[in-house]
Amino acid sequence: MYVHIGNGKMLRVSDILGIFDTDNSTVSKNTRTWLTLKEKNGKLESATDEIPKSYILTIDKNGDERIYFSQLSSSTLKTRVEKINNAQF
Repeated sequence: MYVHIGNGKMLRVSDILGIFDTDNSTVSKNTRTWLTLKEKNGKLESATDEIPKSYILTIDKNGDERIYFSQLSSSTLKTRVEKINNAQF
């Protein structure tokens, strides 16, 4: 299943490792350094033209990490993922 993270961008729910609030998590210098490193390595993508409210850390089946910035709040994204995970098929 997939979750919409904004601007038409969809992510596979099973690839999501974490959803983070940018205001709270980027206070740490280590986190900012890590995000900068991911950006330099081409592993950071933005699903927004606005100031991002959250970012999503994903890992694919090959173990490749990628970060996506979103204009949606972390609580909105969390709710979307929970609804998908709780859906009955």
